[in-house]
Parts: sequence; structure tokens; C-alpha cells
Amino acid sequence: MKNRKHYIYLLIIGLLSHLIQAQTVNWQSLKENEKHILNVNTGAEYGIIYGIAYGYKLNSGLFPIIANAEFSIPSGEKLLDDFKSKIGGNIRWVKLGKFQFSTKAQSVFRRFGNENVRLSNFGMDVSGILGYYENRWFAGAEAGFDKAIVTHFKHTDKYRETFPGVKDGWYEPATGGNFYYAVQGGYTFKNQEIYLKLGSIVSQDFKTKPLLPYLLQIGYNYKL
Repeated sequence: MKNRKHYIYLLIIGLLSHLIQAQTVNWQSLKENEKHILNVNTGAEYGIIYGIAYGYKLNSGLFPIIANAEFSIPSGEKLLDDFKSKIGGNIRWVKLGKFQFSTKAQSVFRRFGNENVRLSNFGMDVSGILGYYENRWFAGAEAGFDKAIVTHFKHTDKYRETFPGVKDGWYEPATGGNFYYAVQGGYTFKNQEIYLKLGSIVSQDFKTKPLLPYLLQIGYNYKL
């Protein structure tokens, strides 16, 4: 039983560390008439990652909100074999001069498979970003937590040949979660911006790290 729990834990950590991505925006440069934010991005986490995202600005008041949806896949032979989708919101809570603080909260659905098992997971990703924002550029730091809440296991025939008694199904309670932190910076021109994010990942026990415990994202936003 202990070995099985360890196996499940490692699989979920692998699932979580596979696709940590999030849309980044320059709050200072957002204009009142810019409601839509289209995004494409690429990055590195166990390999090359490609993503698209859409954000809709709900208001421009004291606490501006951007509702967003994101989808990303790793590079590989089978398109859409593994993927991650998010839906949620980004709220700017504090603006003191050029310093601004915002938080993101997103529900997550992701799928990850290997030669032994295919995992389908529902989870939650929350983070906070503190940054310095000018009209033309911005820089900040982000810290977040990505939690796998419930995961479905579908084992392969190859795995069943070795372990015929294994059962498919939903696994609870939630065991996997990753903390992540990153620095980010970007440049804004007209209604567009490019940004770069660099960071690191560690599991919730602060002892285990993915094989490549780093994250990299390069993104492009088009606002209209």
C-alpha cells in the first residue's frame, strides 16, 4: 500500500509539473476601450509547451477584473494527447503609484499519459503577483500553488500485464500539489505586448522537485 501511494504521488507530481502556464498582462497599459486580450505563448517544462489564451476585461474601476480561459499542450507526436485547460479570473486589488498587486484563481482540467497510465485531473491554481508597471514596460514577481484535487486513473494494457489486479477509477483524497514562483517582465507597444517569465517549481512538501524544476514562458498579447 505504501509503495502504491508513493507511485500515485509521483504520478500526480509529474502531472502537475507538466503544464504550469498563465497569462500575464501589463495592468498600467490597459485602456478603457480595450476589452479583449488575445494571447499566444510558448515555454519549457519537461519539453516545449504551446498555449493560447483569451481574456475579457469586465471593468476599469477600483478593482479591474479579467476573466480568462487558457489552453496549452506539450510538443509531441500525438496532438492533444496531453493538455491543460484553465478558466478563472485575474483581479487587481492594490495600486500604489506604479506598484500594483493582483491575484489569479483558476479551475484546472488536465490530462497526462505515459506507457503505464492516463491521468485526468481536476484542480485549482491560485497565485499572487506584485509588480512595478509603467505604460511601456513592467516587472514583477509571482508566487502560486497548483493543487490536484481529484484524479482519474486509466491504466494501459501493458501495465495490466504486469499488475493484473490494478483498478481504474477516481483517486482521492487529493495528494499532489506544487508551489511555484517566478519573476516576469514585459514590453508594451501600441496595443500589443511581449513578456518573459522565469521561475522554479517545488512540491507541496518542499522536499520533492520535478526532474526539471524550472519554468519558462514567452508570451505575446494583442489587445482590442
